[in-house]
Amino acid sequence: MCGIVGAIAKQNVVPVLLEGLLRLEYRGYDSAGLVVSDGKLLRLRTTGRVAELGKLSTDRHAKGLVGIAHTRWATHGEPSKRNAHPHFSGESSKVAVVHNGIIENHESMRLRLESEGFVFLSDTDTEVIAHLIAFHLQNKPDLLDAVCTSIAELQGAYAIAVMQESHPDRFIVARNGAPLLLGVGEEGNYAASDASALLQVTKQMIYLEEGDVAELSSDGYRIFNCTDGKIDKEVVRKVHQSALTNEAIDLGPYAHFMQKEIFEQPSAVANTLEMVFNAQSISPNLFGDAAESIFSQIDSILILACGTSYHAGSVARYWLETVAGLPCNVEIASEYRYRDPIANPNTLVVGISQSGETADTLAALKYAKSLGHRHSLSICNVAESALIRQTDLCFLTRAGPEIGVASTKAFTTQLASLLLLTITLAKMRSKLSHDRECEMIAALRHLPVALQLALQVEPQVKVWAKRFAAKRHALFLGRGVHYPIAMEGALKLKEISYIHAEAYAAGELKHGPLALVDSDMPIVAIAPNDVLLGKLKSNLQEVNARGGELYVFADADSQIQQSNNVHIIRLAEHAGVLSPILHTIPLQLLAYHVSLQKGTDVDKPRNLAKAVTVE
Repeated sequence: MCGIVGAIAKQNVVPVLLEGLLRLEYRGYDSAGLVVSDGKLLRLRTTGRVAELGKLSTDRHAKGLVGIAHTRWATHGEPSKRNAHPHFSGESSKVAVVHNGIIENHESMRLRLESEGFVFLSDTDTEVIAHLIAFHLQNKPDLLDAVCTSIAELQGAYAIAVMQESHPDRFIVARNGAPLLLGVGEEGNYAASDASALLQVTKQMIYLEEGDVAELSSDGYRIFNCTDGKIDKEVVRKVHQSALTNEAIDLGPYAHFMQKEIFEQPSAVANTLEMVFNAQSISPNLFGDAAESIFSQIDSILILACGTSYHAGSVARYWLETVAGLPCNVEIASEYRYRDPIANPNTLVVGISQSGETADTLAALKYAKSLGHRHSLSICNVAESALIRQTDLCFLTRAGPEIGVASTKAFTTQLASLLLLTITLAKMRSKLSHDRECEMIAALRHLPVALQLALQVEPQVKVWAKRFAAKRHALFLGRGVHYPIAMEGALKLKEISYIHAEAYAAGELKHGPLALVDSDMPIVAIAPNDVLLGKLKSNLQEVNARGGELYVFADADSQIQQSNNVHIIRLAEHAGVLSPILHTIPLQLLAYHVSLQKGTDVDKPRNLAKAVTVE
C-alpha cells in the first residue's frame, strides 16, 4: 500500500521524485522520504505529507542524478521519522532501500542479521532487506547479484528499489506480489508503483512480472529472472504506451478527488458500457475470446472480493440468481482463503478489484484454483494488473484513475459490468427473452443520463449533512438488492467522516439493532419503489414509533410521506434492475458533505490507503 518512485537521469531527479510521490500519496501518507546521490547519499525523511518533504528538500538543497523515494502506509512500526523509508545499511558499501509490501519472515531474518553484527534502528520489516543486501555485498560485490541473492531469502510480498552509494550510475528494482513498473524516457529511466507517478516524464511503460529484477541506468535498462538467488537470464518485456493523461489525474475545478470522481460517474459508466451502446444484442466475447465456451460449462458463480468490491459482488448475487438463474456465493477474500470450502469445478470464480493488486483477492483466487476451480474471470479497472493476468477471462471497467481513497466510480462501474455479465449469462441459459434483453440494453444506454439526474440531489444532501456532522453513530437500512447498497453507504460515511455507521437488512431491526434507536441516532433508509417497499415501510414505522429520526432516499413515485422525524430526498426516476446503481449516488454525496462539515481529510482519511497490496 506504500508508493515507490525511482529515477536516474541526466539532470537533477529530485523534482521527478517529489512529483511522483504526490501522485502516489493516495497509497499511503504516514510518512515520506527520499534518497539521492550527489557523490554521497543524502537521505531526507518526514512524518509529514509529501509537501513537507518538498520543503525539506528545498531547505537542504537536495539534488542528484539518481534517487529513490517512498510514501508510507505503516504496517510494521508506528508512523515516525525513524520508521520512514528509505532505510540504510552498511558503511563501506552503503545501500538504501524503499519497499512496498510485507516480509513475513522478517523476525527470523532480524535475529540472524543481528547475530552477524547488524544494528537495527527502526521497527520495520524493510530494514531487514537493507541489511540483508549489505550482508551479501560482503561476498557478492555487485549490487544486482546481492539483490538477487537476498530476495531468494525473503518470504512475503514486496516491490523494492535499491541504490548504492559507491555506484551512483544505476539502481535496482524487484517485484514479487506488489505492483511495480518501469518508465522509459528520453532523458532517463524510471520506476514507480503506478503509471500516474511517471506521466510527467514518459508515457512508455513496462509492467514488470512476478519475480522480475531490473537494473536501470540513465542510458537504458535490463530485466532479469532470478532463480535460486542467482541471475538466470535477461528477459524482454513489452513496452506499453500509457493511455493515462495528466488531466485524468488532476483535480481540475473540483475541491477534492472524491468529489471529482463522484461527478465523473456518468462518463465512467458510459465508457465502461461503450461497446453495448450501439449493439442490438449482448455477446459473451465482451469477456474474452473463450467466454462463450467457458460460460456454457458453468453451473454456479463464486465471487471473491474485499471492501467496496465485496459490496458490488453482493449486489450481483441478487442479479445473477434472479435474472440468470445461477446459484451465486459471495466471499470476503481475506476469509475465504483461510477456510476449507467445497470446490465445484464447474463454478465460475469472479475476482473483483479496482486496482487488480488487492493482496487478499489475488491470494483467494490462487487458493480457489488450487482447490480445483477451473474457470476464472476478473473485473478490474487496471489493464496490466496482476488480477487480469491470473484469470482466463476479464472485463475492464473503464473508470479511469481513482485517486480518492473512498471508492466511488470504481463501484458503479463494477456494478454496471456485473449487470452486463448477468445479462450475458441469462441469455446463454435461455433465461432472457429477446424483448427483455432489448429492454435491459436500453436501460444500460440510459444509465449515464440517469446517473446525471441522480447527482442533482446534491443541494438537498448538503442540508442533511449539516445535521449529521454532530452525530457519532448512524444506521443504514436496505432490503433485498439494496441491502448491499446500504452497506456501501455506511462504509463511505465511516471511512471519511469517522462517524460509526453500520448497515442492516431492514427486516433485522427487530432482532437486535432496534435497541440502538433513539433521537440521537440518524437512520438512513434506501426506499426504491420495488416489491419490497411495503415491507420496508413497516420497518420504518418501527423506527418512527421509537423516536428515531429517518433520512429516506426514495424514488419519485414512492408513497412515503414526510414528517417532522421523516426526511425524504426523492430521486428523479425508478430505474428497475438498475436502481442499486442510482441509489449509490446520494449515499456517496452524503458521506462527502458530512466529511466537509466535520473538516476531515476527504481524500486521505486517517489510517487508510487506496491500494491494499498487503494482507
